[in-house]
Amino acid sequence: MTRKTGWCLLALAASAALILWIGQFTDIDLHLADMSFDRARGVFPLQHAWFAEKFNHEILKVVLTCLACAAVGVAVWDAWRPHLNWAPSRRLGVRVLGLSAVSVPLIISLLKRGSTSHCPWDVARYGGDAPYIRLLELMPSGISSGHCLPGGHASSALWLIALAAFWMPGQPRKAFGVATLTMAFALSVGFVQQLRGAHFLTHTLWSAWIACVIVLANYVLAKRQLFGYSSVPRNATLSKR
Repeated sequence: MTRKTGWCLLALAASAALILWIGQFTDIDLHLADMSFDRARGVFPLQHAWFAEKFNHEILKVVLTCLACAAVGVAVWDAWRPHLNWAPSRRLGVRVLGLSAVSVPLIISLLKRGSTSHCPWDVARYGGDAPYIRLLELMPSGISSGHCLPGGHASSALWLIALAAFWMPGQPRKAFGVATLTMAFALSVGFVQQLRGAHFLTHTLWSAWIACVIVLANYVLAKRQLFGYSSVPRNATLSKR
């Protein structure tokens, strides 16, 4: 394990502990949802707003899905017919981005299906009929699972943090800057969902944390040339022998 990898793992462990603490021992989730909820009318005013529902949840998701398909297509094409004039850093970035475009939304979706947490608009506090359950609490018997954690919609943008791989490891500052910008964009996508009453803050934060773990794993796998993902074209390697 390299020193940089060790620091990454430490940061992931610390951030996981922080998110768990926020959800388990504070009421930040509820306070933020309360701010978005109109108690007099008993609704989340932005739930069906055009920008929140039509643009952010539908149009933007389609655009991001098309970008993900394009990233996967480029990665598959290069794996089949490698571009010999590509620098290793570009090839590595393409492979990590393609892997992440598939694995981040897929894994978050699978984890969401297995969760018991309900979305705010389904919780009794906001007019629904489900109890508010924290991550480490058990759902009361007779209550169906909510399948709302982690936040699924944010995952449609979270795979973009893999763009940082194009500047790793040679330009760590640029990689960090790109990761920060793409993370901010993805969190804003999730934040709009929170305004609609579709998710609590920790739902989005857990999605971001899971995405970071997946992207880091994809980067390590690509660097180690597993599953056929090599940073150097096979043809180029053979030509040097």
